[in-house]
Amino acid sequence: MQKLTSQSDWIARAQEVLPAGGFGNFDPGIMIARGQGSHVWDEDGNEYIDYLIGSGPMLLGHGHPEVMEAVLEQLPKGMTFFANNAKGVELAEAIVEAVPCCEQVRFVASGGEADMYAIRLARAYTGRNKILKFEGGYHGMSAEAQMSLAPSSYVNFPQAVPDSAGIPQGVADQMLIAPYNDLAAVEALLNENKDVAAIIAEPLQRIIPAQPGYLQGLRDLCDKHAVLLIFDEIVTGFRLAYGGAQERYGVTPDICTLGKIIGGGFPLAALGASAEIMQHFDKSVVGADKWLMQLGTLSGNPIAAAAGLKTMEVLRRKGRYDKLRAIGKSLQDMQSDALTKAGVPHQICGDETLFDIFFTKESCRDYRSAKHDDPEQNAVYNATLRKNGIFKSPGKLYPSLAVTETDLERTQDAVLKAVEAAFLG
Repeated sequence: MQKLTSQSDWIARAQEVLPAGGFGNFDPGIMIARGQGSHVWDEDGNEYIDYLIGSGPMLLGHGHPEVMEAVLEQLPKGMTFFANNAKGVELAEAIVEAVPCCEQVRFVASGGEADMYAIRLARAYTGRNKILKFEGGYHGMSAEAQMSLAPSSYVNFPQAVPDSAGIPQGVADQMLIAPYNDLAAVEALLNENKDVAAIIAEPLQRIIPAQPGYLQGLRDLCDKHAVLLIFDEIVTGFRLAYGGAQERYGVTPDICTLGKIIGGGFPLAALGASAEIMQHFDKSVVGADKWLMQLGTLSGNPIAAAAGLKTMEVLRRKGRYDKLRAIGKSLQDMQSDALTKAGVPHQICGDETLFDIFFTKESCRDYRSAKHDDPEQNAVYNATLRKNGIFKSPGKLYPSLAVTETDLERTQDAVLKAVEAAFLG
């Protein structure tokens, strides 16, 4: 087969064998060939500073030498077993030690799986069926999660709007949708619906922060109504702090899901809770009627576990999170300063460790308010960043610990050009 060397050739080839020409994850108009540290290169050799970092897991950057060493040490010992292995047990121990709500964990291969099982676990434990989620909240690709993730038209709460074809109406009937950051709406729904098993929430919803007291308010309402609280920490776990959002905000859910960073860049995720709740995975304890069946070919994969363990070890070192937040703050400030100087209304939305900018005067408190006044300006802004060597999602920026001062200087130059192109041209 003829070797393909240009990006356009690879894109054409992908269009022949992949629906919409891609994996469904990101812009199929770019082909990444490799990554190292804070940079990635496309198939034409163009270099970018990487603020996508694989959608979050590469917090230490690409090819971190200690993570590579841990993976290469495990490789000759075996790649997967479909059986217990020491690395997986060590990783479970490290998670239990770090994450407040976890006394036990169960591994899966993806964050979407973890969220699906968390919802099923809440139903098994409570004996109830309904799930309350928030409009705009992302919890993977299960039928329940694909309710009101990104509705193109607004309906009255708590009606659920499917985001995908192929989902039966019966799933929507078991879902209640509320606006984020609105405790009164949640309380009203819990008062009206006595069959709610759990509330599932991102403690930082995409990039929308919880308002002061909101997460504790959810905790209190769940306690009042005997409803389980699930924190989806696939993104925030080991990013906002070593103990995730639970440590950062001081609120402990009943169940949490983890992914991305705990696999060190390899496919691995987990859900965790108290031993009492997690016993539903043990048929010998709860019996066949209450047993939650779960298995997966790659669950607890030793290579992913080795990478995750080493990543977590590095993150435990003094000053790691201070450095990450300083990098994020620099990225926030350089954009806000340039936009303010240009007279552009904007809102920095998120956390120093994960954020983006909305070009609007309005505060961003939920899905309906977190939007640009003119989406085309955002498109031009991000396209100009890409053209000038900045690789990021159109709606999210992930700092990594691999970002250097030189990277920040180059990013600032790109930001100035993007502001000019989007707002001053």
